[in-house]
Amino acid sequence: MKTLPKKQPIFANDGWKVVENGFDEKNNFLSETIFTVANGYFGLRGNLEEPFYDKKQTFKATYINGFYENYDITYPEGGYGFAKIGEAMVNLADVKSTKISIDGEEFSIFSGKIIEHKRELDLREGILKREILWESPSNKRTFIQFERLAHLKYQHLGIIKIKINPINFSGNIKVISSIDGNSSNMLETEDVRVGSGVEKFPFKTLKTWANSLSGFLMQETKKSKLAYGCFANHILDFEAQCNSKADIEKNLVIFEISFNASKNREYSIIKYFSYYTERDLSKELIEQNCINEVSNAITLGYEKLLSEHKDFIDKFWNISDIEIDGFEGIQQAIRFNLFSLLQSTGRNGISNIAAKGLTGEGYGGHYFWDSEIYILPFFTYTNPEIAKKLLIYRYNLLDAARDRAKELHHKGALYPWRTIAGSECSAYFPAGTAQYHINADIVFAIKRYFEATNDIDFILKYGAEIIFETARFYVSLGSYSQEKNGKFCIHCVTGPDEYTALVDNNAYTNYMAKMNLEYAVYIYDLMKNEYPEVLDSLRKKINLEQSEVNEFKTRAKDMYLPYNEKLKIIPQDDTFLSKKRIDLSTIPEDQFPLLLNWHYLDIYRLQVCKQPDVLLAIFLLRDLFSYEDLKNNYEYYEPVTTHDSSLSPAVFGILATELGLLDKAFEYFRYTVRMDLDDLNNNTKDGIHAACMGGSWMGLIYGFAGMRTKNNKLYFAPKLPKELTYISFKIKFRNSDIKIEIYNNKAIYTLIEGDEIVLSHYNIQFSLAKEESKEFLIE
Repeated sequence: MKTLPKKQPIFANDGWKVVENGFDEKNNFLSETIFTVANGYFGLRGNLEEPFYDKKQTFKATYINGFYENYDITYPEGGYGFAKIGEAMVNLADVKSTKISIDGEEFSIFSGKIIEHKRELDLREGILKREILWESPSNKRTFIQFERLAHLKYQHLGIIKIKINPINFSGNIKVISSIDGNSSNMLETEDVRVGSGVEKFPFKTLKTWANSLSGFLMQETKKSKLAYGCFANHILDFEAQCNSKADIEKNLVIFEISFNASKNREYSIIKYFSYYTERDLSKELIEQNCINEVSNAITLGYEKLLSEHKDFIDKFWNISDIEIDGFEGIQQAIRFNLFSLLQSTGRNGISNIAAKGLTGEGYGGHYFWDSEIYILPFFTYTNPEIAKKLLIYRYNLLDAARDRAKELHHKGALYPWRTIAGSECSAYFPAGTAQYHINADIVFAIKRYFEATNDIDFILKYGAEIIFETARFYVSLGSYSQEKNGKFCIHCVTGPDEYTALVDNNAYTNYMAKMNLEYAVYIYDLMKNEYPEVLDSLRKKINLEQSEVNEFKTRAKDMYLPYNEKLKIIPQDDTFLSKKRIDLSTIPEDQFPLLLNWHYLDIYRLQVCKQPDVLLAIFLLRDLFSYEDLKNNYEYYEPVTTHDSSLSPAVFGILATELGLLDKAFEYFRYTVRMDLDDLNNNTKDGIHAACMGGSWMGLIYGFAGMRTKNNKLYFAPKLPKELTYISFKIKFRNSDIKIEIYNNKAIYTLIEGDEIVLSHYNIQFSLAKEESKEFLIE
């Protein structure tokens, strides 16, 4: 097992809060990511409100999920079918920045004297709070408070509340608020995981105006030609002189609020703001919708809005919260991770979950297979209505996926490896386009969603069409090989392990493609028997014949599934076992991650894995493999896995738990759950690791709780490592809410809502009626 890093916690430990006491400039990039507030539609990176004069230590950003600019992908030596036009999330107009002057002295974290400074992300309430007691160079003390939230119910609405209290003086206070349209994207870096091809300032400003305390800015991207608007208004609890101005050439709307303040009185300013884009509605409607959103908010008032925001997050925590006793920092970390997933996830059917959420520009804001394999399980079993929206997003890209398959001379549909609006944005096809398992990953998520919800309406309207078109793709992708005893093979692909590329018969791909084909036959037969009219309509729409479905069944039966009799393991692909096996302990620590320090060719020639591949197939398709299969493959692949991908440790931890390797399992889980709060990969400054956060939920539920599904039933085989003494969580399954409590020596199952349900504890089947609990020993 490769040694996993540990660091001293940077933030104070609290079960429901992430707290920063004081201020350390060297941690600011990290803190900006951690203190992001978002609502799935837009995200406000956690920048300080006042000017931060060292630009190398800050990155001011606001993002809208799914709002993008195009860029040209250029190649010194191009080729047919290479991705030509990229899409990247762009940094939009900033509403957070605020200048405060005390009798002409500008407040700053870097001037005067900071007597107290505290930032706090309240996970229970979904609010970022900041408190500063500042003494100016002339010894005037002012207590300043900020509250910031992206409203979870009204997703186009954000609120910033500022409270200012002059402690030991009376005098003039000036507050300058703005809508600053000069925001720019990060430039290219040598880290391939961060940069995008978008030019630094990708906008043209179309309109600005200001009127006393309110104003509006509209911009349009230069290449994708997508417009967005931002409107802001301010509510004061005091009389003030207010000036405002807008400048289309300088891309600015500025509000200046000046007032004479009395000693020891609190002055409050509430800034309401809204964003809409051309992806939501036509350009002509953006301005009025922005204004209406804020006007309605002001009518409701701050307290009512706060109450509705809290109601939303209370409902989320009621089903999603996980209570943990034991190792310090685990409770805080899992709640931070789950809250971050809620913040990151689109709920409108046209957006998904970017690899870095809405916290940074790593990976260009692209959506990957991470969504389906690592994040969707959390939503499927806690908030299935969100899971459904994420899968509808994939349905909305189906036409683009058909076009991509056709471009590459295949039938059916090929989903892009990385995308926002449907275009393939992977410029390095060996580790991108060639990962054809993306299709089956999406189908696997659909299968799991249907199993958990019995939502036949979704299958009939959306899921079946995706399932049939992806099955078509795999039939056209593979071919029969006499060298493999007439088996159906899939050549020249890349599996989940990106340190092995363009190989024949990647085991994960073959197993998952087989699952896809078999599920297509199952859904076809289900519709034929129970919904023949719907099937007939869909068959006509996509020109699907019974003979083609028969072909799905034949190809699945004939699929080549590699196995090495001598080693009793599944070869990752046809050549993996013939390569030189590497001892990871001989590689200096500063050479990791290898993709930043080694040429890909050096990596491709070795038995070295970035992340689980065969083991991921075993985990996802657990019923197909014996305990010995799991043990043998785990022991073979663990020593050559670098965990250079943040997706890696969660799966290893889950499987280690099943094998009874609880010390290892906890170490993998600790690494997964504390990845971002402790900055264990030294790159949280670029954004959270959203899939790793999903993996931390998986590590608890699939790992320590041992949850599996089979034949539309839930099975549990819990076991806790010595570091944890108690876990409690809830699962939604087929309209039932089930609470599971796990101690070191027993487990308690309670049906909170729903009709009688049958569960399994270590293969002991039992039924639960509503509000009934049953207790079982863990030996």
